[in-house]
Amino acid sequence: MSASVTVDFCGELHPVDPENPLLIGREGDVEIDDNPFLHRHFLQVSNEGGWWWLTNVGTTLTATVADKKGLFQAWLNPGARIPLAFERLTVWFTAGPTTYDLDIVLENPTFTAVDTETVAPDHSGETTVGRVALTPDQKLLVVALCEDFLRREGAGQGQIPSSAVAAERLGWKVTKFNRKLDNVCSKLADGGIRGLHGGPGKLASNRKSRLVEHALSTRMVTPEDLALLDAARD
Repeated sequence: MSASVTVDFCGELHPVDPENPLLIGREGDVEIDDNPFLHRHFLQVSNEGGWWWLTNVGTTLTATVADKKGLFQAWLNPGARIPLAFERLTVWFTAGPTTYDLDIVLENPTFTAVDTETVAPDHSGETTVGRVALTPDQKLLVVALCEDFLRREGAGQGQIPSSAVAAERLGWKVTKFNRKLDNVCSKLADGGIRGLHGGPGKLASNRKSRLVEHALSTRMVTPEDLALLDAARD
C-alpha cells in the first residue's frame, strides 16, 4: 500500500486520494489564488505504479522543489515530474508579482535526508553555498530580496521587492544594487543553477523570483540572517 500524502497550503490540509490526482492552481482541489498569472491547473499530485508523483501540468510557469534541510532541490519545468520520496517537501513558484509556497507531507517516506551542513562560512568573510561563494554584500542582497518570506511562519505567499525598494532597504543606490544582482545571478548560473541566465550575455527576466526560490530552498539565507539588514543600515 502506498504511503499517504497531504498537501499543506496556508495551514489547510488536503489529503490526496491515491485513486484521484489532486490538482493545484487558480482552480482545482487546492485553490491557491485568483491571480490571473497563475494557471488554472498548475501542479498535480498523483499515485502511479506504487509511487507518488508531483507533475507540472502547466504550460509556462516553473516550480522549485526542495526538502526542509536544503539538501535536495529540483526545478520543475512544464511537463516535468518528480517522485515524492522525502518526508516533507516545499514547493515554491512565482506567478506575476507574487511568490507562493506550499508543503507536501509524505507518511513513511522512502528516503531520509542526512543531517549535514549545506552553508558554511569561509575564513575570508565570504559565504559558501555548495561551490559558490557569496561576498558579504551579495549575501545582504539575497537577504533583502527574501525578507518578506523570512519574517513569516508557515506556507503561503509573499512579495519580492522591486530593485528600488530593496536598494533603499540596504541604503544602496539602485545602480549598485543592480550591479551586485547581476554578479550574484551570473555567479550562481556559472555554478550550475538554472533559470538565472537567459543565454549568452542575457540575464533571465524573472531572475529575482528564481533567485529567491533558490535561496529559500537551499537555505542560503535563514531568518537568523535578518539581523544583517539592520546592521547594514546602522
